[in-house]
Amino acid sequence: MTTPVFQRFASAALLAAALGGGLSACAPLVVGGVATGVLVATDRRTSGIQLEDEGIELRAANRLRDALGDKGHVNVTSFNRQVLLTGEVPTEQDKAMVERVVGQVENVRLVVNELGVMGNSSLTQRSNDALVSGRVKAAIVDARDLTIHAFKVVTERGTVHLMGRVTQREATRVTDVVRAVQGVQRVVRVFEVISEEELARIQPKAEAKPAQGSATY
Repeated sequence: MTTPVFQRFASAALLAAALGGGLSACAPLVVGGVATGVLVATDRRTSGIQLEDEGIELRAANRLRDALGDKGHVNVTSFNRQVLLTGEVPTEQDKAMVERVVGQVENVRLVVNELGVMGNSSLTQRSNDALVSGRVKAAIVDARDLTIHAFKVVTERGTVHLMGRVTQREATRVTDVVRAVQGVQRVVRVFEVISEEELARIQPKAEAKPAQGSATY
């Protein structure tokens, strides 16, 4: 099953985001990012950066379709212009090529290449990854002392990748929480660490309550 990347803006993409990234189970090339309808005020990025991240993901996805074709399964997730690559490609040369192509996308400041050199993951594995992402998000919510909107969760083959602008305290705490979640095999942190003082400055924005009927992730 092949799903065009632009369907991420459709209602089906919203449902997939709510289920923890299930869209990746159907598409050989998947873009991450902020789902349509997410209340901007809950994000620690500015609205401009959120839009820029979406643009990075779409431009990278389009270029990789031309460069890689159907040879691999690549997820592209941008947070504050840091791009995480997850999924599978057939060779080391392909892995390096994907990183190079994405690194040349406008406004990308860092690429974290977590691609596996292997055959594409199965539909069952991707479904399991979606379930793990859902459990991870629920565990973060249950932790009470963590803010779910501060984190982006990407799961690939049982490895949970965490992105966000967080303090060292939050980074340590969320790592402990996620490691205890059923099905998590490994935790990879792709954080931009900020000070407690900076968090205090953006806290009112980050903690704003979502408007009724808005979608969150």
